[in-house]
Amino acid sequence: MKRFLALLVAVSAALSSFADDRPNVIFILVDDMGWSDLGCYGSEIDTPNIDQLAQDGIRFTQMYNTAKCFPSRACLLTGVYAQQSGMDESHGEMRNAVTLGEVLRDAGYRTLASGKHHGTENLYDRGFDHYYGLRDGCCNFWNPGFQRPGEPEPGHKRIRYWCIDEKTYYPYTPEDPNFYATDAFTDAALEWFDEPETKKKPFILYLSYNAPHYPLHAWPEDIAKYEGVYDEGYQAIQESRYQRQVDMGLVDPKKNPLVGKPQARDWNTLSDAEKVTESKRMEIYAAMLDRVDQNIGKVLEKLRQQGRLENTMIFFASDNGACAEETGAKVVSMTPEDAGKVASFDTVGEDWAIVQNTPFRYYKNYSHEGGICTPFIAYWPKGLKKPGSFNREPAHFIDIMATVVDAGKAAYPKWHHGTSITPMQGVSLLPAFKGKSIKRGKPLFWKWKQGAAIRDGNYKAVRWGDDWELYDISKDRNESRNLAAKEPERLANLAKQWEDWHASAKISD
Repeated sequence: MKRFLALLVAVSAALSSFADDRPNVIFILVDDMGWSDLGCYGSEIDTPNIDQLAQDGIRFTQMYNTAKCFPSRACLLTGVYAQQSGMDESHGEMRNAVTLGEVLRDAGYRTLASGKHHGTENLYDRGFDHYYGLRDGCCNFWNPGFQRPGEPEPGHKRIRYWCIDEKTYYPYTPEDPNFYATDAFTDAALEWFDEPETKKKPFILYLSYNAPHYPLHAWPEDIAKYEGVYDEGYQAIQESRYQRQVDMGLVDPKKNPLVGKPQARDWNTLSDAEKVTESKRMEIYAAMLDRVDQNIGKVLEKLRQQGRLENTMIFFASDNGACAEETGAKVVSMTPEDAGKVASFDTVGEDWAIVQNTPFRYYKNYSHEGGICTPFIAYWPKGLKKPGSFNREPAHFIDIMATVVDAGKAAYPKWHHGTSITPMQGVSLLPAFKGKSIKRGKPLFWKWKQGAAIRDGNYKAVRWGDDWELYDISKDRNESRNLAAKEPERLANLAKQWEDWHASAKISD
């Protein structure tokens, strides 16, 4: 009996040690942010906390999403392509797939999600011990619900769904007059960090901000920081960003020339009134990202206070490139005095989206680099070999599940609740954290709306519409030298691989 008790104690200690050695995981996702919008990626926007993560972590120059909000989130949460989970055409339920929450909760993790989901499921029902946030696509940052007494009607497109753990609200009208979505998402996470259950287990936090997606809403004190910054106009800001990217070694001017296709309008052709409006839009956009950075600082400080930062793996990315879309708002005030406030529902527009994606072509929805390439920072004090370095290998959101399963010593299931689960499609990025090469044996694929692409090694075939283009990304990141006419056989082979993939990946209704 004594031997049995001693063995039981030893096993319990070993399991406790095993749990303690596994890293906490935080994935911070922002919405509709351009490739050059962070200080550490060339921006003038003040993002000191994110920049510090980059300085002490690894900056990836070729991390890919899907070019659109909900397919990117589905890839990130499940480790399979959106086509394989039924999330490729409209936001709905993630099928034939498991989430990071489901996999890691089974592995003994505390699982937390705060922010935007953009699906029809409550993440509380998909493996997360807590979920607080916008179940929908976008919302009014000041008030996602109905008009409150003494306030104007909130600018909006339509009523949105909101979740607080097991409850779903339609709409959600916060009572707090100082409610602001970015702050609220962070506050929920900070409260969970103080719970006993979170303190005694490794945890995963999916912190999914809907900023800087439209509507352009920000605190007045944050907007004031950027007053006059954008009066120089599109070209001046873009050129300054590009030069900073070159100076910091982020881009090679020989491989990444600033080609200006497409190009923002000539600032000097705008009227004085238009210049004021355009400058204000970008000031508010910058303020939204500034506030995200402030909130990330709160998360980092809480981890320091709890002594958990050293063994916390933190990722930062955007779900797609900058947004050139119109808002489609049904209720909106365009009065200049309402800019940034609850009655407004504005966006930055195409010209600033081009600047935000410097130096790449196009923006959200396109499968060209400007639509699918995101800043990506990996931070893990205990696990990185070369902090402050760049990684220039292709990576994709499908790789996050494989990476987290690897780091968390979790088991990825073949079946879940009686449903056959699609195998993970990505590869672990842990070798990159150790200064080694990422081992990928298959091409990467994209399909959203009229856009499609395949990346196999250095070559990328991409289209918007029917006609495929071909680029050698190792020499031409800006996709400015189309090789389709010079290498038709290579292009035909890539196009055939894409067709075969899409036919096999697409699940039937």
